[in-house]
Amino acid sequence: MMARGSRVAWSILERLGRFDGGSNPPYPIRTMKQQDAARIYATLLKRYPDAREPAGKICRGTPFEVLILTILSAQTTDKAVLKVKKPLFLRYPTPAKLAKANQEDVEMIIHSLGYYHAKAKNLIAASQALLDNFGGSVPETMDELLTIPGVGRKTANIVLYHAMGKNEGIAVDTHVRRLAQRIGFSDTDNVAVIERDLMRLFSQDTWGDLTDVLIAHGRATCDAKKPLCGECVISGECRGVRKNKD
Repeated sequence: MMARGSRVAWSILERLGRFDGGSNPPYPIRTMKQQDAARIYATLLKRYPDAREPAGKICRGTPFEVLILTILSAQTTDKAVLKVKKPLFLRYPTPAKLAKANQEDVEMIIHSLGYYHAKAKNLIAASQALLDNFGGSVPETMDELLTIPGVGRKTANIVLYHAMGKNEGIAVDTHVRRLAQRIGFSDTDNVAVIERDLMRLFSQDTWGDLTDVLIAHGRATCDAKKPLCGECVISGECRGVRKNKD
């Protein structure tokens, strides 16, 4: 049986959002200071100066295109999504046309992507929602975007920032989720709590770019299985590196 003191400590940590209700965090809890987080971000930005304006990203285009491509990007790569961009929008350039599409026809275009049955269904339903609720336009608020089929906070944040220039949150994808825990920005595996932790640490004007910078670092250096810690520009401030040295 867990001692009363341990139960109390656990309860406090849960209320603070430090656990996701499943298991212990991968590293000891350590609250990072905002100035430390800002310094790490500045170092990464210097290392990846083009991360904020990546060429060939799915987040380029009209709000409708960004919305559709971001929905398609779940559990697949940007490169794979970009291969279906041209044929998809040549046939369905507007919400009105995509809303009327036959699901099997959409599946034929996006079949190379993972979960293409569900994605095709979501694309059609999302387009219909735009017509029914927003006059055929992509809404410009988080609450409204979250009513659209296939749209969660990650997708909504990407659309708001890259299509509309609005910083309302931080898109937490697999790279951001992993790096936030490794570096020490957050102590949970829960993406909602990770986003809140990042929003507390970083100034709002960096929220939109933070995702792209962390993704660049995750792809180039901080790999999930084989991180190149010896080549990392922030290894001296990374919690994961310190833990491995202990």
